[in-house]
Amino acid sequence: MLRRALVERLLGAPAPVVCVVAPPGYGKTTLLAQWSARVGPRVGWVSVDRRDNDPVVLLTYIAAALDRVERIDPGLFQVLASPGVSVAGSVVPRFAAAVAGMTRPVTVVLDHLESLENRACLDALAELALGLPAGSQLALASRRAPALPVALLRAQGQVVEVGVAELAMDQEESRALLAATGSGLSDADMTELAARTEGWPVGLHLAALARKAGGPRPGAGFAFTGDDRFMADYLRSELLAQLPAELVRFLTRTAVLERLSGPLCDAVLDTNGSSQVLESLEGSNLLLVPLDRQRAWYRYHQLFGELLLAELERCEPELLSELRARAAVWCEANGLPEMAIDHAQAAGDADRVARLVAALTQPAYAAGRVSTARRWLRWFEDRGLVGRYPPVAVLGAWLQALEGRPAGAERWADAAEHPVAASEVAPAARTPPDGSAMASHLAMLRGLLCRDGVGRMWADTQAALAGLSPASPWRATALLLAGVAALADGQLDRADAVLADAVEVGMDIGALPATATALAERCLVAIQRDDWAAAHAQAEQAVGIVATGQLEDYIMSALAHAVAARVALQRGAAPAAREHLARAARLRPLLSSAIPTLAVQTLLELGRAYLALNDAAGVRAVLWQARDVLRARPDLGNLPAQVEELRSSLDLARHASPGASGLTTAELRLLPLLATHLTFRKIGERLYISQNTVKTQAISVYRKLGVSSRGQAVQRVQAIGLLGA
Repeated sequence: MLRRALVERLLGAPAPVVCVVAPPGYGKTTLLAQWSARVGPRVGWVSVDRRDNDPVVLLTYIAAALDRVERIDPGLFQVLASPGVSVAGSVVPRFAAAVAGMTRPVTVVLDHLESLENRACLDALAELALGLPAGSQLALASRRAPALPVALLRAQGQVVEVGVAELAMDQEESRALLAATGSGLSDADMTELAARTEGWPVGLHLAALARKAGGPRPGAGFAFTGDDRFMADYLRSELLAQLPAELVRFLTRTAVLERLSGPLCDAVLDTNGSSQVLESLEGSNLLLVPLDRQRAWYRYHQLFGELLLAELERCEPELLSELRARAAVWCEANGLPEMAIDHAQAAGDADRVARLVAALTQPAYAAGRVSTARRWLRWFEDRGLVGRYPPVAVLGAWLQALEGRPAGAERWADAAEHPVAASEVAPAARTPPDGSAMASHLAMLRGLLCRDGVGRMWADTQAALAGLSPASPWRATALLLAGVAALADGQLDRADAVLADAVEVGMDIGALPATATALAERCLVAIQRDDWAAAHAQAEQAVGIVATGQLEDYIMSALAHAVAARVALQRGAAPAAREHLARAARLRPLLSSAIPTLAVQTLLELGRAYLALNDAAGVRAVLWQARDVLRARPDLGNLPAQVEELRSSLDLARHASPGASGLTTAELRLLPLLATHLTFRKIGERLYISQNTVKTQAISVYRKLGVSSRGQAVQRVQAIGLLGA
C-alpha cells in the first residue's frame, strides 16, 4: 500500500534526522521502505533486534550496511573487532570520520529501534545523529520515542517527526488497502471498517483477512483501535477461529521463534513440511516477512507474532519450555550457538546456557563485543546461578578484572572457587570448553588476582600450566602470568625464559594481547639489564602488535606504550615518548588491584618516563594510583620498593605546574564523555556520580589543561592523544 502523501512530505523536508514513532501495526517499516526507495540507491538499512544491545554489534551492522553503499575505511571494522574497545573514546570518532569521508551523502535507516535499551548504543546513535555530514540522513522507526536528543534536534530544525496522526490511514488509503486483500468487502463494509479501526493499518489488514477466512460472526464488531487487548480478542475470535486447527497450531507454536525457517520449525514442532507451510503463509498475506532473497528465513510481523505468542501462553502454556528447548537444540546443532543461548535461556535450560556461554564469552570479548559477553554473564547473576557453574564464574571474574573492577572480580572469583554443590548440573556444564581441568583455570585466575603475593602467584601459574590442555588458548596467558611473577620476584633469567615461551606460544596461536604484553615484560627485563638495544627491539615489536591488532583500548596495551616511552626517552626522542605516554594514560582508569602486578608495573614505567621529562605532576598522579593498588595488594615482590624509590626520586625533581599528565583516573574516565553531546547530569548517570561531582572534575580538567571551556578541553586532549581516534 503506497503512502504517497507521507513519502512526499519526507522528501520535501530533507532534515538530517527522520523519526517515525508509533505503536505496532502503523506501517512504520513500510513508510521508510517506500521513502528510501525514492531517496535512491545510497541507503543502508538495519533492522534492529534485542541482540543488537551491544554498541559494537550495532555499529558493525551499520558499518556493514554503509559499506554495501560505498567502501569505507576497513580500519573501522578492525577497531570494532578489538578487545576492550572504547566506544565513546575510539569507535564513535572513527565511525563519524568514516561517514564524513564518503564521497556522497548517504542515508541510514534503523528499524525497530525500540529493541535498543543499552545506553551506550543510544549514546553512539546520538553522536551519529548530531555529527552527520551535510546531505546525509538518519531515519529511525520505533514504537516509542527513542532516548535520543530529539528535543535538541527539534530546536535546531534538524528532525522531521512522523507519529500516529500522520500514519493513520484516511478513508481513501483504507479502502485501497482493504481492496488489495481480496476480502470481497462491500463499499459499506469498507467504510464501516475504516471508521472502526480509525485508520490503524494492521487492524484493517487483519480484519480483512478474518472476513476473507469466513468471519466475522453474526453480530461481531470491529471494536479495536490500536489496543493490543482488543486486537488479541479479535485475532482469537475472528481470525484464528476461521483457520484450520492444524494451521493455528503451526502459527501459535512457532511464535516462540524470532526467526523462522523450515528446518527449524520442523524441529520445534517435531514434524515435516514446514517450508511449504511458510511459503503458503507468505503467499496468503498472513503478516509473514521474508528475511532473505532465498526465502529461507522469515519472521512474523512483530505485533502478529506477539499476539500469537500470547495465544500460545493462554492455550498451551505447558508447551512453551519444550518448544524453546527444541529450538535451542536445533540451533546449537546447526551452527547458530548465539540463537541457541537465547532459546535455552527462554527455556530455563541453565546447563545448556552455561556450556554455550563458557565457549563463546572469550571469543565475543576478543571480538570487541563486551556488552554481549556482559549480558550473557548477567543472566546467571540475575538468577543466582553463578555458583553452580565455575567455568562461567571464572570468565566473569576475568571480564571484571580486564575492565578494572576489583570488587566484581573478587565476587565472581569467590563464586568460582566456592561453587554451590549441584549434583544435578550436567558434567559438560562444569568443564572448561578447552578440555582442561577446572583446577587449572582456577589456579590461573588466582595468579591473575595475586591475592597472596608473587610467590603464590608463581605456584598458581605453574599449577595452571600443568593442568592446561596443550592446545588451550589460555596457555600463552598462563605463561605470561608466570613470567610476571618471576620478574616481580627479582628472578630475571627465569622471567625472561618463561616470557620468551609466552611470546612463542602466543604468536603460534594468535593470542595477540598476551604476546604484546609478554614482549613488553621482556622489555622490562632488558631495561633492568641495561640492554637498551634489546629493549628497543622488544618495545617496537610490542607496540607494532598493539597497532596491527587494534588493541589500543585493551588494558594490557598500557604497559607496551609505557615501556616504549622509556625506550624513546633513552634514545632522545621526547616527542615520541610523549605520544606513547598519552596512549598509555588513556588506559590508566583500567589499572587497578584487579590485576595488581600489571597495574603497578605500568604505573612505575609511566612515572619513570614522567620523571625523565621533569613532569612532577605526572609522577605524583601515578604514585597515588600505585599506592591505592598496593593498599589492596601489598605483597607484590619488589614492586613496592620500586614505588618508594620513585617517590624518593620525585622529592629531588624540579616541580612543574599541573598538566595533562596530572589528571586523576576519575578525570581520565570523564574525558571521552566530555567529547559527547551528554550534559553533566547525563554524564553523571553514565559514571554513577552526581552532577556536581562531574562539574567539579570538569573544572579540574580545564585547570590542568590550561583551558576555560569544555570545547577547548576536548580540542586539547585530542591534540595530545588522550582521546582515541
